[in-house]
Amino acid sequence: MTTRDEVIDVAVDNQHITGTLVSPGTLVPGVLFVHGWGVDRDTYLTRAREIAALGCICLTFDMRGHAATEDQRETVTREDNLRDVVAAYDVLAQHPIVDQSAIAVVGSSYGGYLAAVLTSLRPVKWLALRVPALYKDKDWALPKQELRKYGLDTFRRGPVNPEENRALGACAAFEGDVLIIKSECDKIIPHPVIANYIASFQRMQSLTYRVIAGADHGLSEKPWQQAYTSLLLNWATEMVLRAREGGAAPEAQTDLTPAPSREPPRPA
Repeated sequence: MTTRDEVIDVAVDNQHITGTLVSPGTLVPGVLFVHGWGVDRDTYLTRAREIAALGCICLTFDMRGHAATEDQRETVTREDNLRDVVAAYDVLAQHPIVDQSAIAVVGSSYGGYLAAVLTSLRPVKWLALRVPALYKDKDWALPKQELRKYGLDTFRRGPVNPEENRALGACAAFEGDVLIIKSECDKIIPHPVIANYIASFQRMQSLTYRVIAGADHGLSEKPWQQAYTSLLLNWATEMVLRAREGGAAPEAQTDLTPAPSREPPRPA
C-alpha cells in the first residue's frame, strides 16, 4: 500500500517540535449522517461504525436545538440547521484522507430534507434519504417548531414541483446515486411526499427505492431498525465497492421496486 508523508508541527511546553505524519496514500470515501428532528447523533452511531468498517470516514453530529443545545429548540430555524449541516460537511471534507469527490450524505426525516438541500451547496456523490420530510419554502427564517402550524399536512398530500421547492429543486439537479427508503405505515410523511422526491430526481446516476414493511416513521420497533440498517449497509457497500473498482452505474438506472423490505435483520 502506498503512503503519504506530511510534515506537521507539534506544540509542547511552549515550544514546537517537528514530526512526519505517515498516512495511507489512498483516499477514502466520507459519509455524513444528518439526524432527524428531536433525536441526536447517537441515532446513527451504530450504522456509522458499520459503514466505517467498509473503509470510510464517517461523521455524525448534533444539529443546534438538540442534545447539548436543546435549549435552542424553540428558536432554531431551518437556516440555522442548514448551516450546521454545511459546517459538518466541511469538517468531513477537510479530513486529510477523505476523497472530496466521494462523499455520501445520509439523512432521515428533517435531516433528509436538509441533506437534499445540501446537495445544491456542496458536492455529494451518494445521497440516502429515509422518510425525507418536505416543507414550504416560505417562512424560511421562522423557527422550525412553528412550521407545523402552517398547513403541512395538506401540503404534504399534494403534488409539489421542483420549480417551487428548494429541496426538490436540489434533487432535480442532483447527478449522483440515490437511495430512498419509505416506512410502510408512516403517519408523518405520507406517500405523496416520497413520490414527489422520486419524481424530482431526473439527472441522477441511479435511484433505488425501498419500503420497510409495517414500519412507522421513527422505526420504533427493533426489526424495523434492523431492516433500515441492512438496506443502508447493503447500498453503501455496493456504492463503495463500485467506486473502488472504478466502475459506474448504468446510465439513469432506476429501481423502484415497491415491495416491502424483507431484508434479514442486522444489529440496529
